[in-house]
Amino acid sequence: MKSSDSELIDISELRVGLYVELELGWMAHPFPTGSFKITSLRQIETIRGLGLKQVRYVPDKSDPPSDGLDSRSALDEASLARALAQENEFRRRRAALIESQQKTLKACEQKFGQAQQQYRRVQEQVLEQPLAVRDACVAMIAAFVQEMECDGEAAIRLLSEGVGERAAMHPVNVTVMSLLLGKAMGLHGQDLIDLGVGAFLHDVGKLQLPQRVRWFEDGFSIEDFKQYQEHVNKGVAIANLMQLSEGALMAIAQHHELMDGTGFPMRPPGGDLTLPARILALVNRYDNLCNPVRLVTALTPHEALSLLFAQHKARFDNIVLSAFIRMMGVYPPGSVVQLIDGRYALVVSVNSVRPLKPRVIVHEPSVAKHEALILDLESQPGIGIRRSLKPASLPPDALEYLGPRQRIAYYFESSGPAPLADA
Repeated sequence: MKSSDSELIDISELRVGLYVELELGWMAHPFPTGSFKITSLRQIETIRGLGLKQVRYVPDKSDPPSDGLDSRSALDEASLARALAQENEFRRRRAALIESQQKTLKACEQKFGQAQQQYRRVQEQVLEQPLAVRDACVAMIAAFVQEMECDGEAAIRLLSEGVGERAAMHPVNVTVMSLLLGKAMGLHGQDLIDLGVGAFLHDVGKLQLPQRVRWFEDGFSIEDFKQYQEHVNKGVAIANLMQLSEGALMAIAQHHELMDGTGFPMRPPGGDLTLPARILALVNRYDNLCNPVRLVTALTPHEALSLLFAQHKARFDNIVLSAFIRMMGVYPPGSVVQLIDGRYALVVSVNSVRPLKPRVIVHEPSVAKHEALILDLESQPGIGIRRSLKPASLPPDALEYLGPRQRIAYYFESSGPAPLADA
């Protein structure tokens, strides 16, 4: 609505202090009202973005230009301009960081999905084309090893919920963690490839088991458990059919053997177990604790690691277990934690050189969920983790925001500079 004492002014002549009347509907602009005094350059920028060529203003309600105020106004506008430039630069950097972290996560999930597809081909073709399947699996693991070695220091990365079904997720999870642990323990070249192939195919014998006994459950009868144990020998038979290397074959044969002799099927002395088998036995157990058949029995990653260390230490090689804890961190990816400042966070990435300082996504109600930036606690000396939590103990808004994973899936990424250090 036009005012009788108002005048039109070119959009380029807007300045702080003018009282303007926007001749637009209230839904066509972001201001609380259409009539107000301009107090910042940000408001001028917003008005210019409305597509207007002229704006109506009220001289009597506006701050008049004054010679005595020119220098102060110029100084104020210069300060506001600098602040506006800094804010725009921050917004640009933030947008670039969000795009970068989303791109990295998408690349990890795409490679994880490709590995799952390869495992499905194993399930479909291994009995009819064992040598061709072997070549494809070895090529994939060799590519993983090359990527890990090229990246230098690799970190373990939590993936999004629902990246695949458990039957194909488990072997890929175990492969990724086993390779990272093997590398951390000094394996390289063919030894690392043998470990990766053994990890990827460790459950291949389950293809010849009845569906109901393919995944161990606490309610198994003695007969069910005996049938379940047969997957190891059946896996060795398939591995021989594929003509796998001795190192890969032994990893498959011993992946359920334990250092205290309580494993199966052969129960050799702990000293007779190969290093790849010791690595595989531990990683396999960890993933089964986090991703059981019945989700109601799942442990959080922090709980699983604590259980292995506190109660099952005798079952696993102490050196391997210590290296695994260093690699996964005290709070492995997927852990829900509370920071010392009271905020809630989800651990999404861990590097072995800073196990107490993982990278997290923090619950920030003022920031949209899809714009949440990863915070590297290593670069924040004043911020640490107070405790680990069960997802169910989170407040509803934090639970919805962080979205803790029901099933945990991991891949590896370069542990280069943190996506956000101090923003």
